[in-house]
This record gives sequence, structure tokens and C-alpha cells, in this order.
Amino acid sequence: MSDSMTDGGDCTEHRTALTEAEVEALVRGICFKTGPPRTLGVEVEWLVHELRQPQLPVTPERLEAAYATLRSVPLKSPLTIEPGGQLELSSPPATSLMECIDTVSADLDTVRTVLAEDGLGLVGVGHDPWHPPRRFLREPRYDAMEACLDRTGTAGRHMMCTSASVQVCVDAGYEEPGPLGHERRWQLAHLLGAVLVAAFANSPLIGRQPTGWRSTRQLLWMEIGVAGRAGGPPPDGEPRDAWTRHVLDAPVMCVRNDGGPWELPEDLTFREWTRSRTPRPPTRADLDYHLTTLFPPVRPRGHLELRMIDAQPGEDGWIVPLAVAAALFDDPEATESAHRAVKPLAARTLNLPAPHNPLWTDAARYGLADPELREAAVACFAAALEALPRLGATPAVMDAVAAHLHRYVVRGRCPADDLLDRLRDTDRRAHGRKDIRT
Repeated sequence: MSDSMTDGGDCTEHRTALTEAEVEALVRGICFKTGPPRTLGVEVEWLVHELRQPQLPVTPERLEAAYATLRSVPLKSPLTIEPGGQLELSSPPATSLMECIDTVSADLDTVRTVLAEDGLGLVGVGHDPWHPPRRFLREPRYDAMEACLDRTGTAGRHMMCTSASVQVCVDAGYEEPGPLGHERRWQLAHLLGAVLVAAFANSPLIGRQPTGWRSTRQLLWMEIGVAGRAGGPPPDGEPRDAWTRHVLDAPVMCVRNDGGPWELPEDLTFREWTRSRTPRPPTRADLDYHLTTLFPPVRPRGHLELRMIDAQPGEDGWIVPLAVAAALFDDPEATESAHRAVKPLAARTLNLPAPHNPLWTDAARYGLADPELREAAVACFAAALEALPRLGATPAVMDAVAAHLHRYVVRGRCPADDLLDRLRDTDRRAHGRKDIRT
């Protein structure tokens, strides 16, 4: 279930020009592949910093040397590097929660060992609290992405270079209606997604200063400003129809050229491209690429990618959102409980797409200090804990979920609050020392 971003070449069969009708058929066929939920995946992103002093920047030369070593190490999870040098591991599709956890945990142990030999370590936080955006990768894709996103401000550079997440991938669900039906899962993902934003918010700082948001990472997605790029369609209605319209009406980020700079059209949707066929007719490869340039919080790629969760603190913090999401999406009893818990939140979306609606805005700004989100989160975590034994979770995994529930959720807190508390303590100590000297 990897979502690595590469520039790969076009296959010969992908060079044929597409019509609008062909695009519709392809999107409907490839983005929702229904059937019994059987597989699970996770993509974990990390900031890479000095092991002992993470506030110190790492030079590009040291990052490149460390990544060169890692590329020679056998891993079961594909390793990719994000534009700012963030490290990402993408699990292969797993047939159980514990298979997914065990695979990624073993690979992370290997990665940490290699990095530690050069004095480097992994930091789990949704946005780098210390450093400004600095692009590590210089590739045509990221040159075009940066130029495109710069049109709406600096949020795109922060998203590309200083953010990190835990992305959970679940199967699309059954074609038929029911607790695990694909329409119900699509709607659940967009309501539960706001609860996951709030429960796991972990990015309250930029430049060592509070932004006023528990999840600044979500704020950045909203500030990109183009709903067709960083948002999704309203979750009501038939998912395939809604997503197909969204893909066709989303702006094209760039037109790739093999022999020269990539073109950056202004306000050209993929639908308009298929009709105008300029600057050249779009191909299947262009459609495949276009799909990778859309960043909604819930993205259908045959399965559903839940992209709204901030990277988590601690070596194993990523396991908690994975376990909670797996339980609430793949256990029928937990799915029904989650649906009942989040259904009252629907009124706060105003039927606007996520993350550009009041519910998601409140989740990112206030976290679980929002009473309604806190109530829903408590119910969802309780349902997940009941379901985890049925999914074969070990006592250690259940203990980790229970610890997050009691440390954060029932108290209306999230990991971002710990970062803010530490910042306040540091400020108080600094001011105290100044008072003594005076």
C-alpha cells in the first residue's frame, strides 16, 4: 500500500491519449476496489535529526550518506525519502494487524540502528518545531510541486519539507451495504477522520513558537487553499461518482515533459485537459500521475488512505492510531459503535469537504478540548479496545491504546498539549534565571 512519489517513466500502453469518458471509467475502476476487508497497511513518516540534540539541523551531506547506507539494507517495507529529507516506511499489505505491526517494527529497529551509527535519530512529530522548510530532494516532480503550491503562500513548502504523518490504509469494503460496505466506510472515514485529527494532534509549533493550533499540519493543508488539491468531495452520495467528479474537476499540477521543464498550467482541470487536448493530449500515465498530486485527508487508491494523523511521539507511538483505525474499520461491532459515536458530528461539517469545514477546523485547532470531539473519541477508543482481542492484538498493543485513552482522550488532551506544556516550563525556567541575574 505504498504511496511513494516517484517520477517513473511512462509505459508504452500508457501513452495513448484519453477521452473524458475513458478517464471516468478508469477512475471508477481503480479507486474503489471492493471486497471483504482482508489487508491493512501503514506508512510512517519521521523527521531525521541529531540523536542527542534534535533541535540542531542535519546537513544534506550527512542525510545523503545515511540514506545511501539505508538503501543497501534489506527491509520488508519500502523506504522512500520525502522532499525535505523526511524518512518514510510503507508497509507491504498485511493480512492482520500484528503482521503489519511486527513487519514495520522490525524495519524501524534496523533503520534506527543504521542512523544511530552516524549520530542520527527519528523524531515523531507532525511538524518540525525547530527548523524552517528546506528542500532536500531536487527532482522535476518536487520543483513543479513547489512552484505550484507557492501560488497560495508558504504552506506548501512546510507541508513538503517539515511535516510528518502516520497514514493508515484500509480496504475499501464490501460492494453491498452494511457496516463494512464501501459507502458506509467512506462516510465513516470523513467523520472519524476529524476525531483522529483531534486525538492524535501533535504539531503545535513552528519556529519554536505556538501557532494556536494543536495540529498545525492540518492547518497547513487548509492554507494551501485549493480544495481540489488538498481537500476532497463532500462525503455524502455515492463515493465513486463523487470521487470521479473530483478527479476530473481538480486542477492539473503540471504537464510533464521528458526533454525539458515541466509546464505549470494555471486553472486547468483534468476535465478541461481531456477536452482541449492542449498543450498535448493527456494519457493514462498523466492520469496516474494526476491522482498522486491530489492530497485529500481520505484518498481512495483502490483502498482508503487515512492521511490525517500527525506523526506520533515515542518509538512505538505510531502503533496506537494504526490499531485504533484497524479496529474501527475492520471489526463490524466496532464499526457500528464508531458510526453511532461520530454520526452527531455530521451537522458540523455543513456538508463541506474535509478538511475545509468547521468540524475539521475545530479538531485541528482545539484537539480534544472540544467537548463533542472528546465524547466521540472516548466512545471510539472504548470500541477499539473491545475489538482488538478479536483482531489478535497482543496485550502490549492493547496496553498502548489504553494508555493513550487514559493519558489523553479522557482528559481532553492530545500529544500536542505535552509539547506546549514543555515549552511553557522551559519559558518559566528561562524567565526565572533572568530574574535571579537581575
